[in-house]
Amino acid sequence: MKTRKPVAPQPHKLTLLFATSQVLGQSSAFFSSLSLAKPSQDALNPSPTSKSAETLPIPTGSLGESILSSQWHFIKHLSSNLSPTLISTVLYDLRSSPDIVSEFVDQFEPSYLNIQCHCLAIAVISRLPSPKLALQLIKKVVSSGVAKNREIFDGLVSARERLGTSSTIVFDLLINAFCEMKRADEAFQCFYMMKDKGVSPKIETCNNMLSLFLKLNRTETAWVFYAEMFRLRINSTVYTFNIMINVLCKEGKLKKAKEFIGYMEGLGFSPNVVTYNTIIHGYCSRGNIKGGCQLFEAMKAKGIDPDSYTFGSIISGMCKEGRIEEAAGLLGKMEENGLIPTAVTYNALIDGCCNRGDFEKAFSYRDEMVRGGIKLTVTTYNLLIHALILEGRVVEADDVTKEMEVKGMVPDAITYNILINGYCRAGNAKKAFGLHDEMLSKGIQPTRVTYTSLIYVLSRRKRMKEADDLFLKIIHKGILPDVIMFNALIDGHCANGNMDRALFLLKEMDQLKVSPDEVTYNTLMHGHCREGRVKEARELLDEMKRRGIRPDHISYNTLISGYSKKGDVKDAFRVRDEMLSIGFNPTLLTYNALIQGLCKNQEGEHAEELLREMVSKGITPDDSTYFSLIEVMGKN
Repeated sequence: MKTRKPVAPQPHKLTLLFATSQVLGQSSAFFSSLSLAKPSQDALNPSPTSKSAETLPIPTGSLGESILSSQWHFIKHLSSNLSPTLISTVLYDLRSSPDIVSEFVDQFEPSYLNIQCHCLAIAVISRLPSPKLALQLIKKVVSSGVAKNREIFDGLVSARERLGTSSTIVFDLLINAFCEMKRADEAFQCFYMMKDKGVSPKIETCNNMLSLFLKLNRTETAWVFYAEMFRLRINSTVYTFNIMINVLCKEGKLKKAKEFIGYMEGLGFSPNVVTYNTIIHGYCSRGNIKGGCQLFEAMKAKGIDPDSYTFGSIISGMCKEGRIEEAAGLLGKMEENGLIPTAVTYNALIDGCCNRGDFEKAFSYRDEMVRGGIKLTVTTYNLLIHALILEGRVVEADDVTKEMEVKGMVPDAITYNILINGYCRAGNAKKAFGLHDEMLSKGIQPTRVTYTSLIYVLSRRKRMKEADDLFLKIIHKGILPDVIMFNALIDGHCANGNMDRALFLLKEMDQLKVSPDEVTYNTLMHGHCREGRVKEARELLDEMKRRGIRPDHISYNTLISGYSKKGDVKDAFRVRDEMLSIGFNPTLLTYNALIQGLCKNQEGEHAEELLREMVSKGITPDDSTYFSLIEVMGKN
């Protein structure tokens, strides 16, 4: 807030401003004695209940003169003696000076003024050309909890009546304040209170509400409110229609979103580039590039020029489908039309190249961004760092991170998670935990992904005590483990022969309401089979089915391998038949396990027969297949 430069009092102006100006003669002596007196402790620390030793009657005109002169030190000194009635009177008298009213109420904590004073101040400040100060005051009052929403609304009703204004701007401001605070239910409540008073919000306010419902993914509420707008005959704008089209796209109702364009045009509204961009993005984000391209052509046919966002949506969709060459071609057309690609468009191309393993091309797009003066974003760097990590080039990934920081960009949790995961996969627990500590030192909170990677590397290093301790620490920090984290810990215990602990973790998943998946059970089955407890592994397969978790080919191959290693070939073939009956075809692992079991039982002829079947199905034997056969033939 800017402090006004004190100016000399001008009684002739105050005479016009204040009905109680007859007391102005007292003000000179009053302020003269006030400036010489030592202020009481209560006056220095005012509160609604504190009283100074000597309560002096404060003339309204004297207080007004001090406010107009911006003598805020006097106001603070007098605050313990300012009654709500006096403040209310002054606020009313200052109704023609909303800017000074804003400065005046800013001198007090929200709890000092009663709701009537607050609402009168809001109503006066709402007369300013910009709504910024009024919105700030409303949010301050709402956040303080000094009054309930209904009391604030009723206070604004009274303030309007007292000021004799017909403007409903204060109600719109109240709704907009709730929208800015993302308090959707309270905004809707305020709307209904307006409706009860026979007052409708402006269309801009309605659009803000619809936009908030959309951002909060409350699409059903958006339709309820849109119906209310229709009943109250609040005329929509193109912006309104664009929001509702966005709502339909978010709901996945793309066909209805297209039809909405016709409805919009039937009412005399022309769709704009945003209208089409919204639906094109909806199609492309759901993998329907053909639908997006059709709209792209329809848009151009109506004389609406596509913009960078239009091209970006289609390019992004193509990249997700691996159609990098087509996306690159569209990028060229975009530039031919004089449109500058955004970092988001380039990020989509970089991501597409990385997903395809074409890291050289991904980095060439980075260089193209630099040449074109397009600023790289944190997302750009994260994609490149991830690409390097996937190739095991962790040192280069570190260099890119340093480059990122040199350019003034702060690595985020995703950056650190990528690096930590890379070092964990490389088995470098020391570096991974060092990055974890660096995150904390920079105020970046580790996520579940961070801790899952750290548990993984501890498990791989056979440091299960530390992995368990970290797991407990995570729970105590209030981070709920997910199935991936549980699977990493269970895998570690199974690999280290701690089956009792692994099975206990399965029970703990149930207690924490974390549903296990086929990976959880496959890991436990593999652990049992490794120790020769195939019967227990079979029981886990049956338990999977009872819980509605569908076993996959890994589940069956694990069990087949377990039986074969024990020489229980008949049971292994029974599992193979069960696997076939539910639609899973045998894999290389299936055949290798069965051949190994047959060879173990010296059934070389049957093993060779299975080899021929395997080749006839187009499955190429590997070294493991031939090694088993050579071993049995050598023994024979």
